[in-house]
Amino acid sequence: MMERTESTLNEQNDTDVNELVGAIEENVSLNFDSNNGLLNHRCIVPVSRITLPNEKTRDHIAQQFTLNKNQNAAFMIITGHLDGLDILNEDDKREQLIMCVPGCGGTGESQLIRALTAYFTQTNRAHKLRKLAPTSVAAAEIEGMTIHSFLGDGRNRKSKSKVINRPGQMAHENARRFVEYVILDEMSMVGLSLLTRLNKLVAMAKHCDPMTTMGGISIILFGDYIQYSPVFDKPLYYDFSTAMYNKKLPMEKEIQQKSARALILQINCVAILEQQMRTKDVAYQALLNRVRDGKGTHEDWLLLRTRVIGIGLHISLNEPPWNEAPILVYRNELRTELNNRAVINKAYETGRSPTVVIATDTIKAKKHIDLPDLTKRLLALSDNKTEHLPGYLPLVPGMPVLLQENIACEIGLSNGTLGIFHELIYDETKEHTTGADEGIFTADTVFVRNAQYALVEIRKSKIKNLESLDPLI
Repeated sequence: MMERTESTLNEQNDTDVNELVGAIEENVSLNFDSNNGLLNHRCIVPVSRITLPNEKTRDHIAQQFTLNKNQNAAFMIITGHLDGLDILNEDDKREQLIMCVPGCGGTGESQLIRALTAYFTQTNRAHKLRKLAPTSVAAAEIEGMTIHSFLGDGRNRKSKSKVINRPGQMAHENARRFVEYVILDEMSMVGLSLLTRLNKLVAMAKHCDPMTTMGGISIILFGDYIQYSPVFDKPLYYDFSTAMYNKKLPMEKEIQQKSARALILQINCVAILEQQMRTKDVAYQALLNRVRDGKGTHEDWLLLRTRVIGIGLHISLNEPPWNEAPILVYRNELRTELNNRAVINKAYETGRSPTVVIATDTIKAKKHIDLPDLTKRLLALSDNKTEHLPGYLPLVPGMPVLLQENIACEIGLSNGTLGIFHELIYDETKEHTTGADEGIFTADTVFVRNAQYALVEIRKSKIKNLESLDPLI
């Protein structure tokens, strides 16, 4: 019965889609300038087969992702706006949606974003949606990209100031031109300055008046203001009216931040996620709610103390799952040492020798310079002074790794994606040292200076397998 209904709908959609394509072709001819043979500044929507929406599709996706009451309300608001259900007359202009979906951790924000993504995809409008987050890990969680990647910022800090002033860059502009909806996750970590840059770039890509909020596109903010604040930036909720009065003229940065704050004040829809979907422990959930509101009690402190690893507890860090639990430290040097020890332990468990890739530093000079002491000093530098690239990179099969570049976002290989290291490929005919004087590793460690590439399993990759390789590698 369902298949028969869908086939009938598709037959009806074909006529509407043909009319839509004809309208687009007519629009193309109107936008073509015969004098110079170029398209004018107005954007042409890419011709694609758009599945006309219906209530069954929306309800089916809501049930598929088991959305609760508030999640479903937010889902229907956003998808209804996308489908134009808020427009009463054909001549009416669709109102820009500036929406906020706040909720503490575990209330199902990521699940709602997945449901929205599925709806955009099933109706063939995925090109209209961009999912952004301030950090790579948060972006990978929603299968999106970082805000800095969307802005065109690379890892090279020197090039950041150049990208923003190039509106003609086709590679970046084409990726933004047809965007009509932006989902911005982890809004607590987004600052006013960063939002200003995003607003400016979208306006440039859409070729519209710079005074138009976000280039006229709709933006949906997800997150929790009580979580991490932005680094070296003012939060989105910053109140300039309570700031100390200064007789000096405001700087350009402050003016831009105030314009971003004005954008936040234009939020016209809010859907709060309140139902806890992750934590099942009632006592622990009540503790989190009290701590969140700043009303923690002595009993809460005692309950948290029972989770502390120490002498007298029946928990061993040598047994799963605790032997694979992440360890949070304050210093990069300590983190690096812990990672090195973890690799050595894992290598001995699997009966392998630890493998360490040594970084290669170069310097421009007319003749070869051999400075062993300088080389050792460079390799010993903390990675926070070397663009987060360590001098010694220990590897062992089975260890988790993290992608730090946007290799191919469309197939799930983006900055922040988790993977599992399997094998290091290097030229064994070339010289590599064993048991060198790098005293931080064991004597049987294999030091490699000529690594070519690594085989990494990406479980979220959209490519199932490549020729002659195992699946997801």
